[in-house]
Amino acid sequence: MSLILPKRTLSRRRLLQLSGLSGVGFLLGGCGTDLFSDNLRQISEPLNQSLEALLLSQKLVPEFSVNAIEADKLLINSFNFTPQIDPARFRLTIDGEVNNAMQLSMADIQKLPLTSMVIRHVCVEGWAAIVQWGGVRLRDLVALVQPKSNVRYVYFKSADGYYESWDIASAIHPQTLMAYEKNGQPLSADNGAPMRLASPIKLGYKQSKWVTQITFVSNLLPTEKGYWEDKGYEWFAGL
Repeated sequence: MSLILPKRTLSRRRLLQLSGLSGVGFLLGGCGTDLFSDNLRQISEPLNQSLEALLLSQKLVPEFSVNAIEADKLLINSFNFTPQIDPARFRLTIDGEVNNAMQLSMADIQKLPLTSMVIRHVCVEGWAAIVQWGGVRLRDLVALVQPKSNVRYVYFKSADGYYESWDIASAIHPQTLMAYEKNGQPLSADNGAPMRLASPIKLGYKQSKWVTQITFVSNLLPTEKGYWEDKGYEWFAGL
């Protein structure tokens, strides 16, 4: 699917409706930091038409009630080690082929609207757990950084050296979160604190923990598609 399409102007109101940024008015009026003062005004600029089309076409995965949460079933997996990251010093870098590259602190991120969802986390190893995740929708961050019209993929890099790639449609799905809460509580280090990916449309190995960098690209690097894919585990390909 090509993302090189003509741009057309979106009104500020229409863009906020598409992106679900109902709380951005608070952010614009109350943040007052140098980091946001120049960049948040770019929200009123048009996203490319292809992203608008994706926003309008995506379907939701059914969610569960909080009574269905399976608190003891989410297993702790790590391919290497568990990073211990000071939330006060944490910075999420968002860069690549974007108009407004950013570095966000947890305080910056928590000023964005909080989204909570109860979904089934499915692991490629064969187990599953119903979990409540809370955080910022990735599409809200997309609206801030303004990817260029040819962007098709997103890389996620983690503090432990893990990395994964997603297609842009999955990244801006309304149920894709950069989560900092689990089951109504702050995320623990074992579960990926300060921030991790959470989404019902990807298997668990795609939901990177300890994410420190999000990079938007037009093409994937031939040797870097994902940690396990690049190790030669063909059964991960295409999942």
